Amino acid sequence: MDLDRYRPNPFGSARRTPGRHGYVAFHPAPIPRALDLPTSSVSLLADAEWSLGQLAAVGRLVPNPDLLVRPYLLREAVSSIRIEGTRATIGEVLDADAAGGNPGADVEEVVNYVAAMRWGLERLGELPISARLLREMHRRLMDGVRGRELSPGEFRTTQNWIGPPGSTIESAPFVPPPPAELAGLLSDWERFAHEEPEMPLLVQNALLHSQFETIHPFLDGNGRLGRLLLVFFLVACGKLPAPLLYLSAYLEQHRGDYYAALQGLREKGDVIAWVNMFLTAVKTQAADAVERSGRIVDLRERYRGVASSLGTPNALALVDLICENPVVTTRAIESRLAVSRPTALRLLRRMEERGVLTEEKAGARGQRRYVARELKDAVTGSKGMADGE
Repeated sequence: MDLDRYRPNPFGSARRTPGRHGYVAFHPAPIPRALDLPTSSVSLLADAEWSLGQLAAVGRLVPNPDLLVRPYLLREAVSSIRIEGTRATIGEVLDADAAGGNPGADVEEVVNYVAAMRWGLERLGELPISARLLREMHRRLMDGVRGRELSPGEFRTTQNWIGPPGSTIESAPFVPPPPAELAGLLSDWERFAHEEPEMPLLVQNALLHSQFETIHPFLDGNGRLGRLLLVFFLVACGKLPAPLLYLSAYLEQHRGDYYAALQGLREKGDVIAWVNMFLTAVKTQAADAVERSGRIVDLRERYRGVASSLGTPNALALVDLICENPVVTTRAIESRLAVSRPTALRLLRRMEERGVLTEEKAGARGQRRYVARELKDAVTGSKGMADGE
């Protein structure tokens, strides 16, 4: 870590640890409880809060919010994992889910991300945002995936560093605080999460994220958990009724700027660049989520109209399955609807005849595979992102 790049600022300072084998590390200051925002940030804040309010209203008005939660959570999870270099796409996750069996390593990380978010939100009823909750969510995030050998669910007791492959503690661009400082820093982070500081909640959220990533309390998985917490915090505080915001989609698209903004805060105390980026992400992704929700809800209602014309309850149940995953197989329908294979095939073919589904090449183990293409496009389609099919 180059000491010359770091200037002491309100967010911390870089200095060499004592002792014969001392090394340069960043020592964060407690999170500031007040922040003066320039006019540009105030304008962005107003836009972001308006867009977020629109999304919250959609979430409360949609008859079945789970219709949006799952695809939106998948978008968030896939983008967050891709920021760290994995190549899973939403299409691949949907295909793996439809096929059953063991997904690939990258897809498994996405599955864990969704599971950790859902589990953490369920735990909020009995456990507030806290160090304990962080550890429990981290354990589920890392279960059986990349980094599983690095003490999942336990705060680090050794020094870590951030840099390209092959970096050492001396050559790494950033070295988080020594392990002995973690307890005090995490206590301050937890207090800040529960306070009402002299700043808007979205700015508070931005600072919680930057401080978490700076502390880097786990040996691995800090980026994934830190980004998960961005949306988690908004739900926990009642700003969203469910995890309907996929901020990581924006952060992935602007990955270089994202890392540079966090590093600029540490090196120069340039908090406004990071706050502005975060507010822009909220504004952009909330607006996208609102627009996408209209397409998804309209398609569901059209599919339900088609299913109603078939005169069987199984057809309506099939629409619910399609909305969970627009890629379906005969085996999934047999299992979920408790019907025979001939009945499952008849349902699929009748929905295909009416333009809801399209049969594609056989999936895993030769299963018949049908896709609701319009819905899949609404879920996976993006503006400038590489979601993939």
